[in-house]
Amino acid sequence: MAKEEMKLVANNKKAYHDYFIEEKYEAGIVLHGTEVKSMRMGKCSIKEAFIRIENGEVYAYGMHISPYEKGNIFNKDPLRPKKLLLHKQQIRKLIGSSAEKGYTLVPLQVYFKDGRAKIEIGLARGKKLYDKRQDIAKKDQMREAEKEMKVRLRV
Repeated sequence: MAKEEMKLVANNKKAYHDYFIEEKYEAGIVLHGTEVKSMRMGKCSIKEAFIRIENGEVYAYGMHISPYEKGNIFNKDPLRPKKLLLHKQQIRKLIGSSAEKGYTLVPLQVYFKDGRAKIEIGLARGKKLYDKRQDIAKKDQMREAEKEMKVRLRV
């Protein structure tokens, strides 16, 4: 079987800072031609994006895909809601778990897999301020430890 090729287009690092990611799902994105070309050039942002389920269908709002330069009249609105493609069973599971208090759906990354645009969405639970502080403290400790190891290796 051929090796899966993955090209990362956009990453949402802030999601890992603001939320505990419980589960991850891979979904396809319904795009128009010029949007695909623009994404292949890396002109996509999911920083302010969020995901909502309406009438049994999943949509990504706030996902910005810059208009393609040579697209003229074929360009779509950069912030239009994009439909996400998931299996019905996955959508039902997401509806049940996102209905629980404190849970939400956030986009984690957008990439091309075997030539198809995909988005990784996470079922997330919001972090409190003290959780964020603990994470920052852990990162600082790890950075200090790595720094110490580098200093010891040089000497």
